Amino acid sequence: MRFFVLNKKQLIFVVLIIVAGVILTLTSGRAVMTFLVGEREIPIYSVERPDNKIALTFDCAWNDDDIDEIVSILKHNECTATFFVTGKWAEDYPDSVNKLYRSGFEIGIHSYNHDDYTKMSSDEIIADIEKCDGIIQRITGEKPHVARVPSGEYNNTSVRTIENSGRACIQWSVDGLDYIETTVDEIYNRVVPKTKAGDIILLHNGTELTASVLPDIIKSLKSNYELVNVSDLIYEENYTIDHTGRQYQKEEVSQL
Repeated sequence: MRFFVLNKKQLIFVVLIIVAGVILTLTSGRAVMTFLVGEREIPIYSVERPDNKIALTFDCAWNDDDIDEIVSILKHNECTATFFVTGKWAEDYPDSVNKLYRSGFEIGIHSYNHDDYTKMSSDEIIADIEKCDGIIQRITGEKPHVARVPSGEYNNTSVRTIENSGRACIQWSVDGLDYIETTVDEIYNRVVPKTKAGDIILLHNGTELTASVLPDIIKSLKSNYELVNVSDLIYEENYTIDHTGRQYQKEEVSQL
């Protein structure tokens, strides 16, 4: 076994790096919501909370055939959700985006046309985000505050670029896999038994079965949890994120 001994200059350098990291953490707000694990930045997959809040989310990138039904189900069950929409979907279905917004649901961005952010530069990602933002703002008058990378594929550049733009980068901890060949029972069993407080659930619109199973999913979840928008689930400041992507609120340090 080899042991490495730092000389004085090396030791001072390491200490300065640690101190700089602590200062950055303490002074950061919403603009930096990721956590560096090794050499990898991690977005938010779930949230450690003292209550029973969870977030139901939908990715919208295909058609809007079932949007009216999904909206009706959510409103009937007095349930909210966050919809991550592509800019192209918003362009093609502006009435549906407006309906989601007027119904009080949160709208996040999901890229313009579901391109792979891991193959794009920071400038290209920013241009894509701003294009998506502009479309949604023209329809709703409001800029989205949360974003989800296409297909859940991310790297340091994509996560850091999203966060530095002032948007929280959101993944998910429970996946209904409702877009594959499946059954309503399989979707239900991928979601309800596996959900716990602080989870972010992923479903999709434009599928064959999502709207059919949604009432049963909501009914079961509401018996144990409070469903909120993603922005009401996550912490905006004074937090840390572990290697699994779980966000934790830091304890307040009293000022002496």
